[in-house]
Amino acid sequence: MLPAMVEHGGAGHIPKERAELSTIGVKEAARTGYAILQGGPDGEQPKIQCRGSVLNVMGEVEMDAMVMDGRYLDNGAVSAKVLLSMGVPEVPEESLITDYAKMRWKKNLQPDAKPVECQMGKMGTVSAVAVDKDGNIASATSTGGMINKIEGRVGDTPCVGCGGYADNNIGAVSPTGHGEAIMKVTLSRLILFHMEQGKTPEEASDLALTYMKERVDGLCGVVVVDPKGTWAARFSSLQMSWAAAQQGELHYGLYRGEHFVEPVQENI
Repeated sequence: MLPAMVEHGGAGHIPKERAELSTIGVKEAARTGYAILQGGPDGEQPKIQCRGSVLNVMGEVEMDAMVMDGRYLDNGAVSAKVLLSMGVPEVPEESLITDYAKMRWKKNLQPDAKPVECQMGKMGTVSAVAVDKDGNIASATSTGGMINKIEGRVGDTPCVGCGGYADNNIGAVSPTGHGEAIMKVTLSRLILFHMEQGKTPEEASDLALTYMKERVDGLCGVVVVDPKGTWAARFSSLQMSWAAAQQGELHYGLYRGEHFVEPVQENI
């Protein structure tokens, strides 16, 4: 069962013209991560080739991120403009903004714009949970947050226990969805609490997602893995692109109930 790598590319309403690209992206990320877990060469990682993010109300990129190591519960997170205050060099704004992001930003500034699930959700969130051959677990999440968010907004992603959690004794979780709702129920830690009570990753995810919908009317998706490599990709939103690599097989899907399988090495 070990190692295992599970990724998601954000939950919500993914436009038809972007659905295929979203699925391709998470599949390639899962393949690359799985190769690293197996001890393969790092090569040039997709993370340094990526660009694009949702924009805040000023049309700027303002991202949050977190990573957590399940061995010692070590974690690190950044949000808003914290990196600038630490002296990290800026990159050109145009290297982060795509034409699609500009189009959505302008559209949502219109007086008659109406909130839809893709605006409230986190279609630009990307996350991964992994367990290596020794049972060490990790979780990582990166996001631009809500579309047209106010400057300085901090969502769930950089908050430990909300936007992610990893513990070698229990498992790892990375969510995507309504950030404020995720924080209200501390979703990641809630899922691991259910797993501590004997629930499988899938059962724990479904219990937590149902509670979140009933208690705070929030929609979400999660990827989860336990120390034995049992994983789950579950969501209450319309869609979530996800992929998981394990035992030479690549599992993936986009819509509820969708689960395709192909060899990990296919098309490489």
